[in-house]
Amino acid sequence: MVTAVVLTKNEEKNLVDCFEGLSFCDEILVIDDGSQDRTEEIAKRFKAKFIKHNLNNNFSSQRNFALEKASNDWVLFVDADERISRELGDEITKAVSVDKFDGYYLKRDDIIWNRRLKYGETGGIKFLRLAKKTLGRWEGKVHEEWRIKGRLGTLSNHIDHYPHQTIGEFLKEINYYTDLRAQELHSKNIKVNWYSILIYPKAKFVLNFILRQGFMDGLPGLVFAIMMSFHSFLVRSKLWQLNQKKN
Repeated sequence: MVTAVVLTKNEEKNLVDCFEGLSFCDEILVIDDGSQDRTEEIAKRFKAKFIKHNLNNNFSSQRNFALEKASNDWVLFVDADERISRELGDEITKAVSVDKFDGYYLKRDDIIWNRRLKYGETGGIKFLRLAKKTLGRWEGKVHEEWRIKGRLGTLSNHIDHYPHQTIGEFLKEINYYTDLRAQELHSKNIKVNWYSILIYPKAKFVLNFILRQGFMDGLPGLVFAIMMSFHSFLVRSKLWQLNQKKN
């Protein structure tokens, strides 16, 4: 009844733990963006269906492609650095069998630098990740969202997320995703000025670290808040640079 979709690119270090949590699914579908490591080998070891398909810097397009290739009516999207617990797997199995809703939000906890973040930007966050494949499409090249027409519920158990476990990985990902976001905004003819470049990142830090109580997560919470403010700074700075080239 459920196809689990995992988008990959050089994810060999994450896949075993990810796949082990997906044993309750009827199908595991891997959509791979040209991995050069052992991603394909590991996927086939777990009897996953492995399809090579270029991302082309468009995550929604990649996820919509996966929807077309999924064999089951229900699709669960899981990132390679996410883990589905046995409790969540049981809850998903029960949810799709009773068919009370057409899609479900899944709560997610970020676990970073040996700390489960409960506050700040990611505290209490949830995403629409489980739904009937024919009822919606993904939108947005980056920070994409699944738009579903139907009844939506929220499951009780949460996904464990293990992102950027080193500062170096975090900076590399920030650089990549801010490139995509700036390009997306540029394509929509969004303008930026000096005070938004200066003020917005500071306001975001205050919001996440103080108002959303990121300080309760200790030093990991502080570093995370600073890095996400830097993310905001880079998006706007890169957008300004793209606008300058256009002029």
